[in-house]
Amino acid sequence: MSAREVSFTTLLRRAGASEPARAAGLVEEIQAAAGITLEDPATLVSYLPDPDAGLLQLLRLVESARDAGHLDTLRRLATMRAGAKLGVLLGGSLALGDFLIRHPEFIADFAEWPEDEPFSVVDVRAVLLMAVGADPTHDAPVASIGGAEGIAAMRVAYRRALLRVAAEDLFTDAPPTLMPAVGAALADLAGAALEAGLAIARHDQPDHAATRLAIIAMGKCGARELNYVSDVDVIYVAEPAEGVEDARSLQVATRLAVAAAKACGGMGVEPALWEVDPNLRPEGRDGPLVRNLASHRAYYDRWAETWEFQALLKARPVAGDPAVGAAYVDALWPLVWSAVERPGFVESAQAMRRRVEQHVPAAEAGRQIKLGPGGLRDVEFTIQLLQLVHGRSDESLRVRGTLEALARLRAAGYVGRPQAAAMDRSYRQLRVWEHRLQLRKLTRTHLMPEDDQARRVLARASGFATVGYMDEVWTDIRRDVRAMHLEMFYRPILPVVARLSADEASLDDAAAKARLAAVGYVDPAGAYRHIQALTEGVSRSAAIQRQLMPAMIGWFAQGADPDAGLLAFRQLSEQLSRTQWYLKLLRDSGTAAERLARLLSTSAYVSKALLASGEAVTWLDRDEDLVPRDYARLWGEADAVLRRSNDPPQAITALRGLRRRELSRVAAADVLGMINASRAALAVSHSADMLIEGALRIARHTVCEARGLSELPIRFAVIAMGRYGGLEMGYQSDADVQFVWDADGDAPDGQAIAVALAQELRSLLQKVGPQPPLAIDADLRPEGRNGPLARSLASCREYYGRWSDPWEAQALLRARPCAGDLDLRAAFVEMIDGVRYPEALPAGALKQMRLLKARMEAERLPRGIDPRRHLKLGPGGLSDVEWVVQLTQLRHGRRYPELRTTVTLDALAAAADLDLIARPDATMLRSAWVLATDLRGALALRGNAKDTDVLPADLRELGVLAEILGTSLTGSQLDEKYSRNSRRARGVTERLFFGWEEDSR
Repeated sequence: MSAREVSFTTLLRRAGASEPARAAGLVEEIQAAAGITLEDPATLVSYLPDPDAGLLQLLRLVESARDAGHLDTLRRLATMRAGAKLGVLLGGSLALGDFLIRHPEFIADFAEWPEDEPFSVVDVRAVLLMAVGADPTHDAPVASIGGAEGIAAMRVAYRRALLRVAAEDLFTDAPPTLMPAVGAALADLAGAALEAGLAIARHDQPDHAATRLAIIAMGKCGARELNYVSDVDVIYVAEPAEGVEDARSLQVATRLAVAAAKACGGMGVEPALWEVDPNLRPEGRDGPLVRNLASHRAYYDRWAETWEFQALLKARPVAGDPAVGAAYVDALWPLVWSAVERPGFVESAQAMRRRVEQHVPAAEAGRQIKLGPGGLRDVEFTIQLLQLVHGRSDESLRVRGTLEALARLRAAGYVGRPQAAAMDRSYRQLRVWEHRLQLRKLTRTHLMPEDDQARRVLARASGFATVGYMDEVWTDIRRDVRAMHLEMFYRPILPVVARLSADEASLDDAAAKARLAAVGYVDPAGAYRHIQALTEGVSRSAAIQRQLMPAMIGWFAQGADPDAGLLAFRQLSEQLSRTQWYLKLLRDSGTAAERLARLLSTSAYVSKALLASGEAVTWLDRDEDLVPRDYARLWGEADAVLRRSNDPPQAITALRGLRRRELSRVAAADVLGMINASRAALAVSHSADMLIEGALRIARHTVCEARGLSELPIRFAVIAMGRYGGLEMGYQSDADVQFVWDADGDAPDGQAIAVALAQELRSLLQKVGPQPPLAIDADLRPEGRNGPLARSLASCREYYGRWSDPWEAQALLRARPCAGDLDLRAAFVEMIDGVRYPEALPAGALKQMRLLKARMEAERLPRGIDPRRHLKLGPGGLSDVEWVVQLTQLRHGRRYPELRTTVTLDALAAAADLDLIARPDATMLRSAWVLATDLRGALALRGNAKDTDVLPADLRELGVLAEILGTSLTGSQLDEKYSRNSRRARGVTERLFFGWEEDSR
């Protein structure tokens, strides 16, 4: 082999030939047979999707053209752009190459196609009808040639027209861009073939005039997005000609339908085009092939299943009598958009998609372009379901084509712009692969090839430089399409909207106001104004709000105050109107929209929190985001803030913001029933611990700077007292604390430094700022308000050892170090344990406690309040339970370590386990305490109560509280339950606290 030949072979290998030596031989044979010399054959080869097969086809075509006398035409094409199209066609479609080889006379067509005129302008109906000698201007054209001759003529004309579509498709450098036009052209060709087949059938059926038959295309043909090779789904409808009985009409129409289908898909001299599939008709294979319009309408009115309405979405007359076809669509098209009101419509559509997936063989699932996960069906089912659900009230969505529907869904806000763009891009590319695979041999296939050579040919035909790159794109598309399908097709709001009646789904003035009044809005006119403000206009926000609002109206109505909920929602939506995530989250999340509606219509406290920080709405999408953070996690965030910031105001603002965020989280979880009141109180207390510990670090730094110290000469600790110490804080509770300090050796300024530190700490926590404050109450310190703000450990020891009253020992039962030096905290606990867990109650202690308890009940209850409704100080309220438990701790805490806890319920459980309080009594005390605590929390969450310690008498408000508590009780039932529980608890308190005597040990 010469050096020149070696060089040419290398060029052919680089151009893509798998067998370059054989390809070089084919090039020489082509030149010899055609009598021409190709200027740059390697470049010609590089354009061919399959260079080896394309060269062989070209050689066969040259020989066929030579034998038929068309070689001069082929030679002229070699110097034209049309010749390049011919070469690409031969390298991309063996089947169409075979057709040209059989009919070399059509080679001239390539030169005659106008370069500035797209193939879509060709009237293929007229072309195919004229091929069989029929008049294309007639509503019921009749072929002048019939039988096998007419069928062959029609099929040749079909493939001749197909040559142009395929050549342009394979030649374009942007296949995805051209794809919609290709699908439309193929659908038009299919419709033309059916029309021509029907014309042939009329020629062969002398009594064809007895019926008026229309052929309705379904599926991809109906949507004008057909593949090169696909079953053409059809439905037949016929009406009798004037004076003809319906039975006779249907008999003739059936023969015509069968003959037209056979013309397209039966055996013949020319290969079949594709199968005509009539099984989408009413009753499927078991139903009559042809029905009249009334029969069709009766079936869909009474018997049709959900999927049949989804199929009707694509219905379009393509052949036969145009008036009958139009009447069919006019009669059945409205049913498509009301089908969503059928029970379980959305769930049925979703189940059907799952069944389709389950029938895909496991070995093919990863290669399925059409049916597999991330394939064409994922896109199509998603778009169709969104159309069917929202198209009832949004007529802009009532279109047949997939990409047109996607564009309208995007424009109306039902699909986000990035998702729509990704889905559009993915769908086009999947269809391009599908088309290239089918063009190869004009066979029906939807599988990505496994063979390396076939994959290489597909990559070249689809415009990919390498197989590896094509595989990457295939993987990315499948992943992205699947993710979008799962997110949108199973979008939780779809079944909610589908279950609404047409009036409920409508936001029209009269229907909306009537619905608002019916479901419980006090001011339906005002509520409707809010809805109008949210949904009017052409913005994407308004479009998405129009999707959400029909469902949200009902969700607000399930809350305690729908009017307030809707108002808060409007305020929140306007506040977040510039964000990208807010409305998308509500539209696409499985829980966020419904949870938000419940929160806003139930809790003024949470509404205020969300309006203060709208980003908290993102938590509503995932349960784990609503779980209260434990102290370790909170402190980790606080510590990170303190390490990053050297600016005290900035740092304390950030820490207070962390607490505000956590309170919002806890409150939302509380209202949604994800946690109980005790868990909420624990989380609220931990957030206070975090804030006080962080503020103490800032205060140390500030005091050191003010006094010119590198570090403080004292240790300092904060002791939580009262409900804070018991980890039972409410959302609006002050933090009861006392401050204690200590030093190693001499610290002459220790007391002054400690007071300065306590004052700075209080200022940091209580000062008005951009984040909510935490009020500090230090009145439970030794000597109360009259004592020093901070006290040394030694001074505390002396005070509690010599001067403290019994009530102070009782108060220490809830003392819990919450911030500051660990050693000092431990020393303080060790010191007070001897006071709060004495060997025995001091003489007169019980009497003093009883007097104090009675005095509290008499003096601290607000005037004009029914004592029985006071949750804290009333009979059987929190105070009764806690004093019984605390008396037990004072009496037996020294002997039983299990009682040494600041948490009321833990101490009560320990007392019951130790048989210090009888189990039935403990159960009654616990029930009363838990209910009172739950009610206080509910009142705080309600947000509009003047006093969260007073149970309202209004039954509606009690009903709201019951709803917040997550019970099914009515307001009166809740009132009775509290009365019963508190009465029983008071009886236990009378016996165990007021009835017990000091000498009855």
